[in-house]
Amino acid sequence: MTYVVTESCIRCKYTDCVDVCPVDCFREGPNFLAIDPDECIDCTLCVAECPVEAIFAEDDVPDGQQHFIALNAELAKQWKPIVERKDALPDAEEWAKVKDKLAELKR
Repeated sequence: MTYVVTESCIRCKYTDCVDVCPVDCFREGPNFLAIDPDECIDCTLCVAECPVEAIFAEDDVPDGQQHFIALNAELAKQWKPIVERKDALPDAEEWAKVKDKLAELKR
């Protein structure tokens, strides 16, 4: 089982999770992070670090967000690894509780 970044991350891109990942499985896009399912070792460390609760075990991804499992795998192949924490996006706090943000995802 792998972990999956879901919709809450879009337009926030907090990188607290990156700091604790022992295998550097996070990939960085313009306004979203993805987890490479081939690199994730299911350690769970990233889950508690995410301030917007965007990371779930693959089996626990909320209803209506199952498509993020395949999306993480797809984007992880396209995006470069992120291995150091960075500042969140400037308007992250404003977007943190917004729902239905998939249309905002930049590839």
